[in-house]
Amino acid sequence: MDYLVRFAQTHETFRVPELEACATIAGAEIEILSYNKFSPHCVVRFPDAAAACATIKRTILAKDVFELWGEGTTYEELHEDVRRRSQHLWKDYGDASWRFVFNCFSGTRSVEKRKEIMQSFQYMGFTGPIQMKNPDQEYYVMEEYIDDVEASSNGAARTEEPRKIFLGRRLGSSCREDMIKYDLKKRRYISTTSMDAELSLVTANMALAAPGKLFFDPFVGTGSFIVCAAHFGALTMGADIDGRSFRGKDRTKLGVFENFTQYGTESKFIDTLTSDLTNTPFRRTGFLDGIVCDPPYGVREGLRVLGERKGKPAVNVIIDGIPAYLRPGFVPPKKPYGFEALQNDVLNFAVRSLVVNGRLSMWMPITNDEKVEFPVPMHENLEVVSVSIQDFGNWARRLITYRRLPEGELSDVSMARKKADDEGYSADDLNAFRRVHMLRGHGTRVVEDFKASK
Repeated sequence: MDYLVRFAQTHETFRVPELEACATIAGAEIEILSYNKFSPHCVVRFPDAAAACATIKRTILAKDVFELWGEGTTYEELHEDVRRRSQHLWKDYGDASWRFVFNCFSGTRSVEKRKEIMQSFQYMGFTGPIQMKNPDQEYYVMEEYIDDVEASSNGAARTEEPRKIFLGRRLGSSCREDMIKYDLKKRRYISTTSMDAELSLVTANMALAAPGKLFFDPFVGTGSFIVCAAHFGALTMGADIDGRSFRGKDRTKLGVFENFTQYGTESKFIDTLTSDLTNTPFRRTGFLDGIVCDPPYGVREGLRVLGERKGKPAVNVIIDGIPAYLRPGFVPPKKPYGFEALQNDVLNFAVRSLVVNGRLSMWMPITNDEKVEFPVPMHENLEVVSVSIQDFGNWARRLITYRRLPEGELSDVSMARKKADDEGYSADDLNAFRRVHMLRGHGTRVVEDFKASK
């Protein structure tokens, strides 16, 4: 049967990929029948109502799901479609308590007109009591008008009448309200680079976080991603080249672990460790079900990786007879690191660490300068599942989700980046994204954008 999903009108390019990911978690095959990026309404074919409810229950960017009883561009068309689609269902709910809800997207109706429209469905013959609070069944009449965003984007003319009308029986709601629980303003341990709750939860969904799975963030910072993965039941670990980021300044609160304590998910936290992605202590075998990360962009300062600069001799310092690297407070030497090399290393790490069909969800910044191309990083052992974009005007960032392919199955990487980008001596040499902005006079504004968004 066909169902109607009602989305929140935000993060448009993330909505369908997240819905499909949640369907995968629910074990449901779905088909998108009708979707308009300017509309909150999406017609989807689910196997059954149980699959529809299980899918929507996991989503952040959807609001609710309905059994689609009819649709049309006019009320005459709607009533005809209601009779065709759902007449055989009326008897099943005839004696139940019920109510009608009228919903307009980017339009309005007077109270009198709403009453008139709802009374036009009397032919359905419901005999049960009307109950405005907690009824057995809720029926939604949903009108969709052209909004100002669409009108300004493609020149569509706004009209007095709706362009689409739906009637649906409400089945269930999403977990969108979890954003309030994980709001950064209420979280005990954050920093300027903590990812907001909504997109952290979406990232965890894209990577299929669920009970019985092991998730890892190699750039854990203050733990936004693993906190949200734990919310969905996954066991979590994290690492960072700078251990101070996850330990916190106040040793009595234990940094990232304090967030797990706040949300009652301590049992989902394994540990965090100080580690460079290129020198991890993990064995080279597939043991992770998901990797979620927002690699450092290297805008405010150049990226670094553990190691000595090329051409520079290693320094073995002995202090009071003890090697420096064995003394408390030792800071290991670092060398310049390319942003593309970083992304390629993330992909290589994912290939050797993910189980088959495990997922990597990685954020990547791009410039909106049409003259500069930022191809999606690819690996022959990873399939690109989806690419979603959050636009900030002067720049944007992508959430790219990959699936680990079975051995012997390869993806097409003909459009992948070709540059190995592991040589160079300055931050701009090694980071095309940084170079585009910093050398064109946009540096200050971009840095401020990054501070506000990360």
